[in-house]
Amino acid sequence: MKNHFIQSRRQWLGFSASAFAALSLDLHAEPGWPTKPVSLVVPFPAGGGTDTFARPLSAQFSKLTGKSLVIDNRGGAGGNLGAGVAAKAAPDGYTLFMGAVHHSIAPSMYPKLDYDLERDFIPLAIVASVPHVLVVNPKNMPSDYKAFMDQVKTKPGRFNYGSAGGGTSHHLAGELFKLQTKTFITHIPYRGAGPALQDLIAGNVDMMFDGLGSSAQHIKGGRIKALMVSGNKRNPAFPDIPCAAELGLPDYNVTTWYGLWTPKGTPADVQARAIEEVRKAAATDEIKTSWANSGAEFPNLTGPQFGAFVNSEIKKWAVVVKASGAKLD
Repeated sequence: MKNHFIQSRRQWLGFSASAFAALSLDLHAEPGWPTKPVSLVVPFPAGGGTDTFARPLSAQFSKLTGKSLVIDNRGGAGGNLGAGVAAKAAPDGYTLFMGAVHHSIAPSMYPKLDYDLERDFIPLAIVASVPHVLVVNPKNMPSDYKAFMDQVKTKPGRFNYGSAGGGTSHHLAGELFKLQTKTFITHIPYRGAGPALQDLIAGNVDMMFDGLGSSAQHIKGGRIKALMVSGNKRNPAFPDIPCAAELGLPDYNVTTWYGLWTPKGTPADVQARAIEEVRKAAATDEIKTSWANSGAEFPNLTGPQFGAFVNSEIKKWAVVVKASGAKLD
């Protein structure tokens, strides 16, 4: 499994200058685009990780183009409801879709989907990538990882974790944690990370394996306590949180990424212009600051290379689903 994660990461970072050149289509082919507001379908409720990155991006897109990028939150079915809506939208450049790693997991978790991520969409760009973080309600759980593990191991099934829905990265991150630590924690699915976080803060669930982007403000505010960040290094924005490798989990490497797609059939010149606007937005001080505060990075992976990365993620998560025995609740 470790090799699978490393291979996926290498494919991500293996983006070349020649690939950028191949994407440099004639940006002046449709000089008027956008001539009206563009809808951005976000398949989760407000307050979750996808929304956390969609709104700053929307603000910069609107500022750069002079036309609004309007957020359309369509939560439900682990992000699949909104994806289905976006897949059926007119391919005229006025509907974009902001999905996430969850949508590369869905083919392995859902026997029937009313969309196909690789067939029905054109990949534009990854806009942000963040590690996962284990966060707990400090009133329910110990604030120290060792004490936390003692509780979880001695009381199997007593504690639970919230997720953004069955088949999301939050769900699979929890299942992978259980698999690697040989523990049992009950999964509680929600209709998005936002509602799950609200219940975590309220103490209605004990913990969450969340993308750092949506948990960051609550960690800083002391409403939840972070015990571990995934991967083999600490996050620069939260240097006090130990990484998984330090805590004896060298293969616990779960990253949440957020990407932008457009319905298949969208004109190539519009695709190129949209990619260019994403690059411009990512270069602004506002986005750089917002991403840094959330512990995120901008991978600068676009077009066909983003598509190849998504394909590798679909295969990777299929392996994790099979190994963990994860099922929809």
